[in-house]
Amino acid sequence: MLVSAALLAGGAAVAAGAQGQPGGPGRQQEARREEAFKMVDAYVVSNLQSSLGLSDEQFTKVLPLVTRLQSERRHYLVERARLTREMRRLLNSGTASEAEVAPVLKELKALEVDGPARVRKDMETLDGSLSPLQQAKYRLLELDVEQRLRELMNRLRTNRPGAGGSRP
Repeated sequence: MLVSAALLAGGAAVAAGAQGQPGGPGRQQEARREEAFKMVDAYVVSNLQSSLGLSDEQFTKVLPLVTRLQSERRHYLVERARLTREMRRLLNSGTASEAEVAPVLKELKALEVDGPARVRKDMETLDGSLSPLQQAKYRLLELDVEQRLRELMNRLRTNRPGAGGSRP
């Protein structure tokens, strides 16, 4: 959830105006996405201990687990977006063959099984270091971050020049 919101924030930052930066649009988007990820990570880290009521010892133990969880989610969502963009490119070309689409689709299907499984495993590992009350608080922290990013996205869309509708 956090990462998907960060991806949206990164995409909105690009759409809001990354012109004039060297490296081309793909590089600009990647830089914006990484900036959004860092903002989410910083927010979570700065609120983790107080939001969950962690002791210093717990915080030291939990922080790498949270970082790993976020990294795994990020990897899954970035790869999924890459593969779906590739499929869209192939299909929009109008000349896509089954031989071209099949390997991309196979990779996407494997990712759709493996990615969430890895995220679930990381979440279970994190949960093992937290009390049930702290687990609940962590999930609420995630929802809070997601809501804040959604609000930011709405503001960016509203304030963007030429904004006037939703994307298909």
